[in-house]
Formats: sequence, structure tokens, C-alpha cells
Amino acid sequence: MELDTRVTGIKGKTEQRTQFWKRFKKQKTLHLFVGLGMIFLLVFAYTPMFGILMAFKQYSISTGIKGIFTSEWVGLKHFKEFFNDYQFGTIVRNTLALSLLKILFAFPAPILLAILLSEVKNLKFKRFVQTISYLPHFISWVVVAGIAFAFLSTDIGMVNRALLGLGIIDKPLDILTNPKYFWGLATGSAVWKEMGWWTIIFLAAIAGINPSLYEAAQIDGAGRLARIRHITFPGMKGTIVVVLILTIGSILGGGLVGSNFEQAFLFGNSINNPTSEIVQTYAFKVGLRDGRFSYAAAIDLIQSVISVILIFSSNYIAKRTSGSSLF
Repeated sequence: MELDTRVTGIKGKTEQRTQFWKRFKKQKTLHLFVGLGMIFLLVFAYTPMFGILMAFKQYSISTGIKGIFTSEWVGLKHFKEFFNDYQFGTIVRNTLALSLLKILFAFPAPILLAILLSEVKNLKFKRFVQTISYLPHFISWVVVAGIAFAFLSTDIGMVNRALLGLGIIDKPLDILTNPKYFWGLATGSAVWKEMGWWTIIFLAAIAGINPSLYEAAQIDGAGRLARIRHITFPGMKGTIVVVLILTIGSILGGGLVGSNFEQAFLFGNSINNPTSEIVQTYAFKVGLRDGRFSYAAAIDLIQSVISVILIFSSNYIAKRTSGSSLF
């Protein structure tokens, strides 16, 4: 009896393996694509994580990759140095202020645009507006900085020339160099560049809402605003929550538009430095300019840990309050 049971078990396992390899051969193309993606993540996302060790060591680039493992341990020395740095308060304030402004303005913008586009009945006009709105996403920040210079420069800027010509201002506005304008410049350019791209996500969420709900509401006498409030918004809730969680998790990098470093690096200069210097640019400068790789690694590790905490916290809160979550 026991022998028969073992034989049956062996046959069952053999059949399962045979079926597995048959499915694998049929889906070999799909497995190839998945395998390439896994290799990419392994090489460029997981392997570099060994570099985290530098944050706890006195690493020197002259020791090469081997030095990551053989350098002297210094514990939390670099973390303490960063917290005691005289610029710590300023760069943290700038990073948080810039990120919060982007959440405040960049997060609702694509939601509102998606709702407005969903209400447009002229398909040609709708497609035209959607295409025009997401095209800036494909423009690099280097080009955007050049466009900003052409429009906002005090010497050749089209905006200043127009305002001077109309007599609205007496002297050119130093938008690109004045510290008080940097946060507005960064937030406005980020919204302009990424709003249309994220609108696609929210339009897809709206497209998934059952049209019969709108028809029933219209028959019951619900106006356009009422339909948006009671049907469109609830139908988008799941997508909004997921995007919001991802935004909060990457808040230190710019949130939804994720461009703090590029903007601060390209728009920042020695004059507007009091508001343009952020954690990422500071780590970049001390790491590459000063060759303090361990110190820069410690700064980036702090940022990464905070981001992980934020994304888990926001996911937990969203799950408890709205029932929707990322995981």
C-alpha cells in the first residue's frame, strides 16, 4: 500500500514537471522578456546596493570597488556630520518646501485636467488638447531650462520684453536669479511638464467607470457637477490613492513629477542658492566635487530610508481610512 502511494506520488510529480516545461516552452518569449527585466534590475538596482556600505566606512576612490569592503569602519560618523552641518536646516527646508509645493499643485492638476477632458464631447479637440498637454513630458529638463532662459531672462527674455513694452513693469524681473522666485519657477515648470502625462493615468481610470451610472444619474436629474462629485470622483478613488502613495513615497525627490534634482541643478546658481540648494544637489556636489563618496552615500541613505518609511506609512493610512492601498 505504501509502495503504491509512493509510486503514485512520483508519477504525479513527474506529470507536474512535464506540464511545467510544456508551458514554459510555449511561453518562452514571455519568459525571455521577464528574464531581461530581472537581469536589468539585478545589475542596475540591486547590485549597486552594496555601495550602501560606503556610508558606514571611510571610503577612498583610489581603493576601487574592493575598497567598499576593505575600508575602515567609522559607524555613524558621516550621518552625525550631516546633521551637524551648518547647511542642514536650509537644504532640508528647501527640499521639503519644494516637494510639498509640488504635491499641493502638481498632484491635483492632472486630476482636474482629466475630469475636464472627460467632459469634452468634441473628440478631435479632446485629442488635440491631450496631445499638446503630454508632449512636454518628452522634453528633457536641459531643454526646459533653455526654454525658461529664452522666456524669462532679464536680457533677452520674451516675457520681460513684453511686460516692459506694455508698461506693466519698470525694470526686468530677475526670475532666474532671485531666490524668492525659485520655488514658484520650479513648481510651475514641473506642473507644465508633467501634468499631461499623468492625466493619461486618470483618464484611463475614468474610462473604466460604467457609462450606465452616468445615464441613470442624468435620468434622475443629476447635473454635470453632481455626476462628477458622486460618480467620477468615487470611480477614480483607487487610482488617486495609489498615485498619492507613490507621490508621498518619493516626496523628497519631487513626488509626482520627480524632478527636484534636475530643476535645482539646472535652475540653481550662486545667487538663488539659499532656496535652490536641496539634499540631492548637496550630496551630488560633496560626492563628485569634493570626492567625499562616503559622506554623500550617507546623505542619500538617509533620504532613501525616509522615503521607505513614508511609502509604508501612507499605504497603511490609506488602507485604514479609504480601503484602497498599493499593497
